[in-house]
Parts: sequence; C-alpha cells; structure tokens
Amino acid sequence: MKKNVLIVLGLLTFSGVYAQENKKEQDSLKNNELSEVTIVGSRSKNRVKTDVPVPVDVFNISDITKGSPQTSVTQILNYVAPSFTSNATSTADATDHVDPAQLRGLGPDQVLILVNGKRRHSSALVNINGSPGRGSVGTDLNAIPSFAIERIEVLRDGAAAQYGSDAIAGVINIVLKKNANFISGGIQYGTNLSSGSNNFKGGADGQTVQADLNYGTSLGKEGSFLNITGSAVTRQATSRAGIRNGTIFNAYNAIENRAAQNGVAINSLFSNINNTPNTSQILSTLQQYAPQVSYFTPAQQTAISSATTLTQMQNALNFDVTNNEIAYRGQERSDYNMSVGQSELASGQLYYNTKYPLSDITSLYSFGGLSYRNGKSYAFNRLPNASGAFTQVYQNGFLPEIESSILDASAALGVTTNILGFDTDLSTNLGTNSFQYDVNNTINATLGVNSPSSFDAGKVSFLQSTTNLDFSKKLDVLEGLNVAFGGEFRYENYQIKAGEEASYGLYDVNGALVSGILPSNSPLIVTDFYGNKRGAGAQGFSGFQPSDAKEKDRKSGAAYLDLELNVTKNWLLNGAARYENYSDFGSTVIFKLASLLKLNDNINWRISGQTGFRAPSLQQKYFESSSTQFINGAPYQVGYFTNDSQAAKSIGVESLKPEKSKSISTGFTFKIPEANITIATDAYFTRIDDRVVLTGQYARPTDAQITAATSQQQKDALTLFQQAFDLKGVERASFWTNGINSETKGIDVVISQKYDVIQDFTIRNDFALSYNTTKRVGKLNVPQSIIDAGGDPYIYSFFPESSRVYLEEAIPKLKANLMTTFSIKKLDIYLRNSYFGKVTDPGATDVNLDGSSSVYEHPEYSAKIVTDLSLGYQINEKFRFTIGLNNIGDVYPDRNNPATPAFTNTTPTLSPAPSTDLTNANQFAYSRAVSQFGLNGRFGFARLSFKF
Repeated sequence: MKKNVLIVLGLLTFSGVYAQENKKEQDSLKNNELSEVTIVGSRSKNRVKTDVPVPVDVFNISDITKGSPQTSVTQILNYVAPSFTSNATSTADATDHVDPAQLRGLGPDQVLILVNGKRRHSSALVNINGSPGRGSVGTDLNAIPSFAIERIEVLRDGAAAQYGSDAIAGVINIVLKKNANFISGGIQYGTNLSSGSNNFKGGADGQTVQADLNYGTSLGKEGSFLNITGSAVTRQATSRAGIRNGTIFNAYNAIENRAAQNGVAINSLFSNINNTPNTSQILSTLQQYAPQVSYFTPAQQTAISSATTLTQMQNALNFDVTNNEIAYRGQERSDYNMSVGQSELASGQLYYNTKYPLSDITSLYSFGGLSYRNGKSYAFNRLPNASGAFTQVYQNGFLPEIESSILDASAALGVTTNILGFDTDLSTNLGTNSFQYDVNNTINATLGVNSPSSFDAGKVSFLQSTTNLDFSKKLDVLEGLNVAFGGEFRYENYQIKAGEEASYGLYDVNGALVSGILPSNSPLIVTDFYGNKRGAGAQGFSGFQPSDAKEKDRKSGAAYLDLELNVTKNWLLNGAARYENYSDFGSTVIFKLASLLKLNDNINWRISGQTGFRAPSLQQKYFESSSTQFINGAPYQVGYFTNDSQAAKSIGVESLKPEKSKSISTGFTFKIPEANITIATDAYFTRIDDRVVLTGQYARPTDAQITAATSQQQKDALTLFQQAFDLKGVERASFWTNGINSETKGIDVVISQKYDVIQDFTIRNDFALSYNTTKRVGKLNVPQSIIDAGGDPYIYSFFPESSRVYLEEAIPKLKANLMTTFSIKKLDIYLRNSYFGKVTDPGATDVNLDGSSSVYEHPEYSAKIVTDLSLGYQINEKFRFTIGLNNIGDVYPDRNNPATPAFTNTTPTLSPAPSTDLTNANQFAYSRAVSQFGLNGRFGFARLSFKF
C-alpha cells in the first residue's frame, strides 16, 4: 500500500518540477477548478473554495463525464471524491437498487443532501440487509440524472448548525444546470468485457444503453431561463457466480420426478408428513417408482423396498444424487447458479430548473423532477432438495425475482427579493420516494399448488415538505460582516402498505391462515417429505403484513443565525447557532465556530469546531416487517420490532433519542503559482454519542430455557422476551437502539495542477487522498433487562462482531485517485488511477485454517488499484466522440473464503478445510457483504455527444 501511494506522490512531484520549466499559465484563479464559486460552507456570496474556513470540493460534472465511464451520481463521486464511498450490493433485496452513500466513513444518514441549496428528501428504503450502512436510511442520489447537473459541491465538514440535522459528516450540494442557450445530449453504450462475465465464461454482459437530452432556453426576459433534462437508461444484469457445488437433488427428488412423468404427484399425498393417515400409500408409491431410478445401487433399492415406516423411508432416501440426477435431466451444475452481481434496471428521468425575474430585485425560481426506476434483482436459489422449494410445482427448484418499482418526485418553488436591505429567499420544497415490491417466479410453499407464482408484497413511501425563509446582508463592520438568519419548517410522513395475504401468510395443512407461530410439534404445520417445516410467505421476499402497515408523521421547526466576519483582510471568523424542535424528540441548540487565516498570499490556515444533532428517521423509528429467512438451511420467521412497540418496551428497550456529535477539523490550503499547483490538506475528528444502530438477531426463548433460568430475575426477563416474540409472532428479531458511541478520525489531501506543455498541449493532474478510521468507543448501551435475560451471549447479540466490522472495516479506510488529462488540440486523453484500500468481511470463518471458526475471525481483502483510460475527440463544434475502458486491467477484489476450492466439485484440498463457507456453495466468488469497487470487472463504453 505504501509503495503504491509513493508512486502516486512521485508522479505529482515529477509533474510539479516539469511545470516549473513550462510556465505558461500561473493564475490559478483563472485556470484552477479549486477556485470555483461555491454556495456551501459559507452563506456569504462569491466565496471561492480556497477562501472558506471549511474544506469544499467542487466537481464540474460536464468536465468529468466527458471522459468518465461512470454516469450515475454515486459512481461518479465514488471515483472522483475519495472521502465519498458508495457501491452497489448484490442479493440484498431493494438495497440492490439504491446504493448507500457514505462520507468520511460515517453513515448514509449522517450526510445531508441539498439540491440548489435546498434540503433533499431521503429514501423510503431502510438498509436492513448485510451491507455497509446497515440499519440506516440514505438519500437516493441516482434519482437525479447526472446530465441535469452543472456541478456537485462536497462540504467535508460537520455543518448541522448551518444546514440542519443530518449534516454530521458534511453536505453534498447538487447544483442543476441553468444554461439557456443551447440543446445538448448524448447516447452511450457500454458493456462488461471481462473474464468474469457470464459467470466466468467470458464474453460480454451487463449491457447498458443511456440516452440524455438537455434543453435550455430564455423565457423572454434578461436573466430568465428554463432548463430541462430527460434521461433514459436500460441496464442488463451481470452475474459472477461460480459453478454450484454441494447437494442439489436427494433420492426423494429423483423418485418424485419419475412418478410425475407418469402423472402421479407424490407431494399431494401428504401435507404434514408427521401426521398423515395414508402412510402405506406414500410408501407403496415411492417403492413403485424407485426402480425407475436406474442409478440407485442394489443396496439402496433394497433399503427402499424394505422400508415399512416413514422414518425408515426417510433414512433410505436421505442421500445425495446430484451428479447422477443432473446427468439424467440433461443439465449442468451451472444451471443452478444464482444471479450474483449488478441488478437489472430500466429508468426514465425528467428534471427541470427555471428562474424568472419579476423586477430588478425579485425573481421566481423553481426546480425539481420525476424519476421512475424499475429494477429486478434475485434472491437465493430454492434448490429442489430444500424445504423452501415446492417441487410439485418447480421440479428443478427456482430463483425468486424481486422487482422494485421506485418512484421519486420533487418540486421546489421560491422567490428571492430584497427586504430592508436583506437578500431574502422564501421557498417551499416537496419530495417523495416510494418502493413498490413485487416478487415473481416464486411460491408460498405453505400454500403448495394453490399458491400464485407472483405476489404484490407491499409498498413503503416517504414524503417530506420543507419551507425555508432565509435572510442575508453584508454590513460595513471591520473588513465586512455577513449576517444570515432564517427559519425552516419541515413535515415528514412515512407509510408502509401491506402486501396481498399470500405474500406474507403462513398457512396450515387445511389452507387456513395462521396467526402467529405454530408449536414445533403441531400437526397443522406444512412440511416437506423429511419433516422440515415449509417457509411462510413469498419465497425470496415476504410481503408486509397488516400488523406492519402504518402511517406516521412528524413536524419540526428550526431557526438559525450565521455570522461571518472579516476581522482583517487576512482573518475570517464564522459562527453559527441553530435551534431545532422536533414534535417527537424535543428541542436542541447546536453551534459551529470556524476561522480562516491567510498566512500569506499563498497559504491559508483553517479550523472549525461544531456540535451536531441527528434525529432518528421516521423509517428507523417505525419500520416493521416479518419474513421467512433461512438460517443454516432452516426457515425462521424473522421480524423487526419498532422501537416504541409494546414488544420492544416489554424487553426494556428505550425509545430512540437523537444522536449527538462533536467534531473539529483543521487544515491548510497552499498555492504554488510557479508550478500552478493548489493543495488542500485537512485533518478531522468526530465523536458521535448515542448512535442509532440495528441490533443483531435475538432468538425467542424456549420454555426449556425459561425453566433452566438460574435466578428469578433471569426467568422474569426471559419470560418477557418470549412474550414479546409471541406478540409479534416471530422466532427471531432485531430492533433499533441508541446502542453505541463512536469516534472517527481522518485526513484528506487534495492537489490540483494544470499547465501547458507546448501550444495546444495541456496536461492537468488532480490528486485526492482520504484516510479515516471509525471505532466504537466506550461501553455498549445495553438495557439491563437484556443483560438479565442472557448475560454475555445477549450482550454480544446487541452489537455483534459483524456489526462492528460493518461500522469499522467494511469500507476502505484509504482511498486515493490520480486523474491526468492530456488535451492535444481536439483530442483529450483521460487516465485515472483509483486506489481502494483493504476491507474486512463481517462473515466469520476459519481464516487461519486451524480447523475452527471464531466469531472474531474474518477474511481481509487486500487493496487494489483500478485504472480507467478513455479518449475523447471533438469531431466539430457540434459533435464529440468518446471511447474508453473502466478497469482496463480487469481487476477484481480478492476471492471469497471457500470451504472447497473455487469452481470445482472435487474433494477439498485444504487441510484442515475452512469450517465456514462464505461462498454459499461457490455462488459468491467475491464477498456479497463488502465491496471496494464492485465486482463487474472491465467495462467498455462508447459515447456520442452533441451540442447545438
């Protein structure tokens, strides 16, 4: 790692020395992007980013996308802003379609997103599955088409006192285009040209087509404009699964298949195999068709023909026949691969930005848009030998499809004017985000042949309405005092709508809907032939139940004061205070103090300190669901307790309270005019108390556990736990809590340089590096009742080791990129090297191959460098053609930790073999839980752009 960083720094040093011998452009204010005007970090107008007391990055999207293969907002930022991290997930339900975004290693809900300086609504989705940001709620940045964006400003500093709750890590401000003079657009085709394509068969997959169109026009008055952007994308899925190993078919599946060929459905002869009146009919039918399985050995045939009880028959048929049965059916093991990779999607987006002056001092403005995205991802295979597959309907098992229809809409309307010398801005902003879940190619196994194959699984939606009134005025105090103050009123609404009954229902052998959980020995349980209970609800994604459905809202109000004083020409002081009141969390006051000191013409020193506040989202407070999850092959009803539910309160879980933070950052900006270089360095520290986290899963205590309690105190606590689970009707559950305190430390470095080599030949280097660490500190905030119920095991489940890894090690601590652009007349060459530091998988396995797997033992995936290369040619004034490759070296993350060698079906060669298989029978060649840069490999693209 150190070697790679030194190489990058060496390249920059060489460039700087070379520039001193080729001094053509020395005015960085004219030629350096670091000097662009910014509107975040300071409420004073016309500040440049080197003159604000906090670190701000400004990314010109048009310039970046001229050569970048990335077109979505999250992936653009992931490759150009090292302090920003976002990667697509796989087999994580709806999270496959919304990439959780993190800044400076903090959570997706600890960065505030603005559009044109106005608060953006969050997503309706709660990240409950295994991915970085688990338990949090982020903002769907990809709902905004990148072609509608002029620039993105990233404020890498706590700014809750200036902009409000959620800005603990910083602020990302998306500034929409406002040109009124031309029409522009482009079409891009791209595909993965990788050794890993099509489950490592090679070729191409993940074909993507994107079309963009932007139109800007004046509205007939000077200073007016209307800018409209339309974007459409179709993207095919990719898959990077290995050849499935392990058991797919057992002997019962083989006999059932032969009987089905003769029109006999053996599964229809029983519902609960442990309580059936026709045992002899089942036995005789199996014995009738067993001889048709030609590869059964004489001994196996004898065991089957001599079985006189169901138990004997179950034992006789409990062996693996996968290889023989696959050959008989004319299949291959790869036919049972999962779809592991990028999800399939089709999206359409329409955004606008407009302004109309009513007078010399008053203007109306509005912006917003509509985004619709239809995505398809896949769950785990339901193999024929598993209880989740109902082989009477799906002889070869099935792969459930999870379809998400995501609708995102927003509109802002405002007026700017001048009142009593104050620049005044009154605006209102309405935004909504919704997810409709549909599950296809699946079954409710407890309904059997009466089950539909497609389900409406329900819907979640979030609405936010924000009204702001802001005043700003510059006063002639010392070298200038800017006074800004204002207020904000916000209304939020969160809804969960239940799915159709069959999508969540648990049915008994009579086809009646069951309320709660049936006792494990109940004759009403629907089982497979081996007595395993079948899972309830739609396999792959169970629908929301009526008990989950709800509509909740809240209101909040805020007032702020922001003062920015130029004490001298070389010393700037900034102070901000904010009062916030939430209808469900009460009031708080937070502060920020920042300073910028110009040490000389080329060096600035800046420092800031602030307190922060983040109210838990409505989604964290009220999300509730119950679904069937397979844990070690067995189905369990798994639920999420709402924090204020009776179930949660009965086990001593306190109501959620706001996160509170303290942070400080300091840094320098340098200009080296002789080399035309600008450098910014910043170090920071953030402490967050009462951080909201999602606990690990707790299991429902059994009667035997309660009876075996060692004290009355423990017995009472376990009884409360059992009652809480029964109240919810689940066997395992998690809940949100203010469980931990954390500390984040880090450093950011940004270096930019541009110079002319000879006439019509310009080279530009942009280097950025971010290193940070996040650690849980202090004791866990575990309720005493949970400690009483189970001691250390219950404490461990409160914030298990996997949660610690997600918090501390699941995203790269070190990221860096070096972007070099060569401009030679009409030709531009873009070369980018991106460094992604090592990460740790939260799954526990036998890393050191000592024969045992410790919960503290996790695989570590090494750092990688990904290289992008593209060429852009300006054909004429109207057309431009770009072609290039992302990840030209076809770099992948390290392989996952297998229990058997990858891509074989042979006897393990590792000795001793790892005791846990994180590849899930060789399906996850790469980790599904963490990803530095994705797992699609090399991506080639071609883009034709136009401008009239």
